Amino acid sequence: MRKDRENLLLAYLKMKWKTLLLFFAFLLCFTIVFYLSRVPLDPILYAFLLCGYIGLIFFVVDFYKFTKRVHVLKDMEKTITVQLDQLPAPVNITEEQYHFLLQILHNTMQELIVQAEEKQRDLVNYFTQWTHQIKTPIAAMRLLLQSENHEQNAELEMELFKIEQYVEFVLQYLRLENISTDLLFQQYDLDSIIKQAVRKHAKIFIRNKITLHYSEVDSKVLTDEKWLLFVIDQLLSNALKYTEEGSISIYMDGKRLIIEDTGIGIPAEDLPRIFEKGFTGHNGRTYKQSTGIGLYLCKQILNKLSHDIFIQSEVGRGTKVIMDLETKNIGVE
Repeated sequence: MRKDRENLLLAYLKMKWKTLLLFFAFLLCFTIVFYLSRVPLDPILYAFLLCGYIGLIFFVVDFYKFTKRVHVLKDMEKTITVQLDQLPAPVNITEEQYHFLLQILHNTMQELIVQAEEKQRDLVNYFTQWTHQIKTPIAAMRLLLQSENHEQNAELEMELFKIEQYVEFVLQYLRLENISTDLLFQQYDLDSIIKQAVRKHAKIFIRNKITLHYSEVDSKVLTDEKWLLFVIDQLLSNALKYTEEGSISIYMDGKRLIIEDTGIGIPAEDLPRIFEKGFTGHNGRTYKQSTGIGLYLCKQILNKLSHDIFIQSEVGRGTKVIMDLETKNIGVE
């Protein structure tokens, strides 16, 4: 606090040095004139002290106003989106000009924000419509594949399944910004949510000969079923993607749901950044399968659901994803 006051005083003196220099120059001039005029020393000292006291009072009051304005501006840093009319009133023509320039910049910024929001809305609407429309040809392709017996059909179905996943991923990513308006918190049977995700990936388990270790967890969780299902589905997809052989285990540890695989693992240097948007890490560069969006999206969704997620991993020994499903601080009994 004391250092702040000292910094303010130095800033004030730096701003007023010309005025102070002029004040002392006037005192010096009057002193010299009085001395050369052989005016007695006492009146000179009296006039000097009187001017000094008046000047001191003026600068103390002016410094107080200066510090008050600085504190107001510093407080406004925390609410920088505040309107310009809440700024301190200008005290001279220079500050008035600065206010005018700020107003121009503010208006320009608001126009750019409106334009950007309109473009973003148009983009979201377009891709939302696209994701819904693309589901029709995907469903038609699946029916055609199921109606014919061909040795390549199994491979084609797997690729079609990936396309469906990517489409769903895009749709959920677009919805993330407005997820709060789409949440429905209730007590859900966790086994029901897990089984939906497992059934969706059953063919991949069989095709890749990956063993699933899962027994009913017999647990209820306060959450949103649709969004938690998407997270579990994404995490299960990641586990299958990076597990060439071995097994995947799904189990509970208290209120924590754990998805553990025996896959390639994640390098220790990548673990602190795996939830960053766009971060692919060593595995993404090696296997060319990572977008750097999946875990970021899972983290954002679980934050909205008031759940936590942690990942433990070791290269060559697999990965353990831990989801703390105990709901916190959302005001729901």
